[in-house]
Amino acid sequence: MSSGQQARAQAAAIKPSGQPSTEQGRAPADRLLALFDGHRLSPGQRRIAQYMIDHLTEAAFLSITELAERVGVSQPSVTRFAVSLGFSGYPALREVLQPIALSAVAGAPDSGEQIRRNELQAAVDAEIENLENVRRLLADTNQVLDLGRELARSVPLTVLGLRISVSLAEYFAYAARRIHPDVRLVTRGGSVAFDALLQSRAAGGSWVLAFAMPRHAKETLAAVRAARSTGLRVVLITDPTLGPLVDEADVALTAGTGSRLVFDSYAAPGMLSAALLQAMADADPERTQSRLEGYEQVADQHGFFL
Repeated sequence: MSSGQQARAQAAAIKPSGQPSTEQGRAPADRLLALFDGHRLSPGQRRIAQYMIDHLTEAAFLSITELAERVGVSQPSVTRFAVSLGFSGYPALREVLQPIALSAVAGAPDSGEQIRRNELQAAVDAEIENLENVRRLLADTNQVLDLGRELARSVPLTVLGLRISVSLAEYFAYAARRIHPDVRLVTRGGSVAFDALLQSRAAGGSWVLAFAMPRHAKETLAAVRAARSTGLRVVLITDPTLGPLVDEADVALTAGTGSRLVFDSYAAPGMLSAALLQAMADADPERTQSRLEGYEQVADQHGFFL
């Protein structure tokens, strides 16, 4: 099958019966967004997708050189983007884009704004689905409650998050310090992380809570392996993608990331983190209450908050 035939097959324009296919009957905005669904795109690739969303009627007829110049990326980046969507190359992708663009022109002059609106709403819808999956995960509370007890007993408790995962690790560590006597945050990889893990184990720690969001960093895998080599056990909070990180962890909890925008969003991993913090708090209620009351006294004394 040639690239053009492949593209036309993927477009699924006409059913054998001669009636318009379900795909053709959908709004141009939905057809465009469907091309990007289910694909893990890098931030650079999402910039290309965003340009197509914002300028569909123009982008669908640009050459690869023109598109690369408009987006500010290299021509190979455009090719890799098309391949990541399942096409043989950019020409095959463009053959699918052009009928969508033409239908957008015929359908509504403000189709670009409609696509943008649908895209943002679709991003929220995807996050709602991610949260629903976390809800189903928490239907059986035993696993999270057991992990909360284990993390509460680990003194010190190490929290690891590198690159894009730093924000989740910082949130968890900040909150955990209110209810746990010794929380150590590791946000740098390499020998710095290894040294921190060795010290944590030497001080009596038994667990590491690691965050690993896409794109998964090699240094996160190295740090998890280093933790295991010191005798520490690892709880991993990550996205549902299977890979070597999950294989290395003692326990893995998964929560989907919102991947429809240029940068991922983390509503579901954040909710899962909050649930694990709750389980830690419930594991030792007397210590939790004492530490929370002590912190409030200090906060009032020094006027931390407005």
